[in-house]
Amino acid sequence: MRAVVFERYGREPEVREVPDPVAPEHGVVVRVGATGLCRSDWHGWMGHDPDITLPHVPGHELAGVVEAVGAGVANWRPGDRVTVPFVCACGRCAACAAGHQQVCERQTQPGFTHWGSFAEYVALEHADVNLVSVPEELSFATAAGLGCRFATAFRAVVAQGRLTAGEWVAVHGCGGVGLSAVMIAVACGARVVAVDISPRALDLARKFGAAECVDATGLGGADGTADRVRELTGGGAHLSLDALGSPATCVASVQSLRRRGRHVQVGLLPSAAGDPVVPMGRVIGEELEILGSHGMAAHAYGPMLEMVRSGALRPDMLVTSVIPLDAAPAALSAMGTGPGAGVTIIEPGRAA
Repeated sequence: MRAVVFERYGREPEVREVPDPVAPEHGVVVRVGATGLCRSDWHGWMGHDPDITLPHVPGHELAGVVEAVGAGVANWRPGDRVTVPFVCACGRCAACAAGHQQVCERQTQPGFTHWGSFAEYVALEHADVNLVSVPEELSFATAAGLGCRFATAFRAVVAQGRLTAGEWVAVHGCGGVGLSAVMIAVACGARVVAVDISPRALDLARKFGAAECVDATGLGGADGTADRVRELTGGGAHLSLDALGSPATCVASVQSLRRRGRHVQVGLLPSAAGDPVVPMGRVIGEELEILGSHGMAAHAYGPMLEMVRSGALRPDMLVTSVIPLDAAPAALSAMGTGPGAGVTIIEPGRAA
């Protein structure tokens, strides 16, 4: 099969022929219809993820068709249209038994713990626990983002963030996850303040329903950004998300909250950037909540898919470009050159 491969961190990958994957006993091989280009893939390529061994094929948010099944798979057959959470759970540990597959103790992650979906085929573990059926009316380009950015944002806003209609939500960072969070929060009846340094990203946030947009450029860092959010929301956000993942956006998100507000950390914080200095005195004095959110288990996809099928959520509108596999190496390398806006989808079967 053809796949995007890198052999050194930070050096541009190449598309080349590699061996086809084999279905694990309890897993499947999926023919990739579409796969998303995510900032997490860029972090992996830069060497920020200790799970990756070289040479490596990135890619973790995907949709496609089951090509082959292992002998231990009961619920899936070749030809089934599927997507999968980026966290593939074991189904047997204590976290899985409690229904928390997104924090499985023995999780695997395509594109990190093993070769991923920037390829014509990808192997996935424990199919009966992890696969999610994709409705016929949903394109693979739309469904691909449900495995990471959109499902991650949905759980961060709805489950971890416990959003209720009428609340103010601040979203710091309007890339794929952040724009998904804007759309989901608006659909749930919130008033959203979108924060970014990219005019294009803020334009998209307005398109998806943000009531206010803050260009953080020139505001003097986290404190200035937070002051502006508190001003626009009449005292601070009820719920604030760091959807980018940096010390500055994490602190700005916490500082943006009103009393008893909730911060959800969604964006990954690579160790190379250092740890954020969270204002714990304010956390204590104002009874703020600090929460993490790490994807969404396959069994929890139902409510999100219903909102997609009804038209209440439109993840298809997030897709701003679709490229062939041959264009993926350059697109991956370019992610570190500046702020992004929208979602790029790779279709391995698309002609160059």
